[in-house]
Amino acid sequence: MDFTASQIAGLLEGTIVGDENVSVNNLSKIEEGMPNTLSFLSNMKYENYIYSTGASIVIVDKSFEPNKEIPSTCTLVKVQSAQAAFAKLLAIYNEFKKKKPGIHPSSFLPDSVKLGKDVFIGANCSFGEHVTLGDNVHIYPNSFVGDNVTIGDNSILFAGVRVYSDCKIGKSCTLHSGVILGGDGFGFVPNSEGNYAKVPQIGNAILEDFVEVGANTTIDRATLGSTIIRKGVKLDNLIQVAHNVEIGENTVIAAQTGIAGSTKIGKNCMVGGQVGIVGHITIADEVKIAAQSGIGHAITEKGQIVQGSPAFPIGDFKRSYIVYRGLPDLKKKVDKLEKELSNK
Repeated sequence: MDFTASQIAGLLEGTIVGDENVSVNNLSKIEEGMPNTLSFLSNMKYENYIYSTGASIVIVDKSFEPNKEIPSTCTLVKVQSAQAAFAKLLAIYNEFKKKKPGIHPSSFLPDSVKLGKDVFIGANCSFGEHVTLGDNVHIYPNSFVGDNVTIGDNSILFAGVRVYSDCKIGKSCTLHSGVILGGDGFGFVPNSEGNYAKVPQIGNAILEDFVEVGANTTIDRATLGSTIIRKGVKLDNLIQVAHNVEIGENTVIAAQTGIAGSTKIGKNCMVGGQVGIVGHITIADEVKIAAQSGIGHAITEKGQIVQGSPAFPIGDFKRSYIVYRGLPDLKKKVDKLEKELSNK
């Protein structure tokens, strides 16, 4: 579908410099711009590309003034913030691409499934009994949704997502391919025969509104009660969230992090990649944990920044690291002193 510069300027409350009737039907980076594509310029390191890009329309900051001595063939749409405006357009473009009506005939839906308006269900999906889907829910091919699951309005499950029974997904959530929500927690106890007996996991997992879960991330169901991912949480790919964990609002966690059972993470935290967090501890609000850190004890100070394995305050970590890097030179000095003392 084509959009003119005039239509784009109307969406973004911008002004046009050039041909208001020129149209685009795709997006591009400014350095790789092609005819009939839309691009943007926000970082002035890329300014030279605006005079050579093949893009038909470029979004720029309101303050940008092109060099009049260098001819440019593209139409400019001037806005308050080019980066913010382009992000808005990307969101609109993404929503437009994802809108698909209808239910594929190869999918299995029992009569007890309740469907909202404008639901899309792709090929080879399977549903349990008493599932409830809100309005505009999109579930892509080869996904499974178990008994008594609820999925809120405008949520998206991409191909190959598995949602076990009794789990709840809020509004405007996104689960990327390979996500498993509500698999059994890792609950076993040793018995008299020296084997491990399984502890039944009879709770569920809950995602509140505006949660995004990356590809192949697993969120286990609770032993009792609920594993809870609060409103606005963003989880990267390949994360393990164990049973009865709770993650506070608007916390973000990077890939390959593992969180052991019953740990509570506060609001607005930032957790780097490959972090390991032990079970049954509490992490305060606004804590930042550097990548590859190991968290073996509670963090009770709000806003603390930690690093290392085991992790400790980042200022102490940096000072310790300077000493650590100096150990080879220190050893040479000690060896030299020992040699001098032995020769006396």
